Amino acid sequence: MNQEVYQDNKYKFLVVDDQELVLYATINVLKQQYPTSEIIQAQTSQEALNLAAQQQVDLVVVDLSMPESSGQSARTDAGIELLKKLMDQYPTLNIVVQSAYPRSLIRLKPAINIHEGGFTVADKSLPMNEMLTKVDWALKGVNYTPKEMRSGLEMKPEWLEVLQLAFKEGLTDRAISEQMRIAERTVRHYWTKIQDALCVYPEPNKNLRIQTENRAREEGLID
Repeated sequence: MNQEVYQDNKYKFLVVDDQELVLYATINVLKQQYPTSEIIQAQTSQEALNLAAQQQVDLVVVDLSMPESSGQSARTDAGIELLKKLMDQYPTLNIVVQSAYPRSLIRLKPAINIHEGGFTVADKSLPMNEMLTKVDWALKGVNYTPKEMRSGLEMKPEWLEVLQLAFKEGLTDRAISEQMRIAERTVRHYWTKIQDALCVYPEPNKNLRIQTENRAREEGLID
């Protein structure tokens, strides 16, 4: 487990999983990593939506397969629908999806692409350290989608324009926003999508922007 404990940041987490052992294991590691934070739980998608509406949640950790309501069987479709509603109703909500089979998330790619909050996918078959890393990334606004969700390098025209303005013309995010006539916050949002497309994620002692430029050049996106 990551030994760095986040004492100063008091978050509110919502953990959604119908399997009690997984639910409690997830809650326990979050309590150890974020001891001052509040953690609430749900075991169905309907319960999760009700809690999200009642309380101001910073981040949701959600299993992809779950029952829609009490007494029903767990289904991937119910998890997909829950994610769709969460992203639609709370566009800046940070989300971590736990799943050993993330390919089903492909149908949510349009919604993920416009979602402004952190969005990461944690492999449920790996140790809890994996989930903690994805929680940390999501809280920082990082986007991480696994390769199973992609068909080659996917880059939107506006993302390419950001790369060109940043690395060919040397513009700052503020200058890019003025040039493209969009909000500076939108430029930052584009960077999270660009970095995910290029598989560039936070690493200790490495500059994320420099890594992004290097990968973009390797892919031939900029000269």
